[in-house]
Amino acid sequence: MSLPKYSELNLFISLEDIEKEIFLSQKFLFDLRMKKSTNQSIKPHLFVHTKRRISQLQMKKSVLLKTTQ
Repeated sequence: MSLPKYSELNLFISLEDIEKEIFLSQKFLFDLRMKKSTNQSIKPHLFVHTKRRISQLQMKKSVLLKTTQ
């Protein structure tokens, strides 16, 4: 599984969509942490992928905010 790419974020045009996706990604990351703490089986690469996705979404959000001002 490859890392998420910034170019895949072209689907998100509005800030609401980006914020919703950030929230869902953070929730998924929280669930992964809960599974890790309860010793359930997880795939460790999902931590890296989810954190990267959140970072990319935040970057996209800041770019959209600057262009709208």
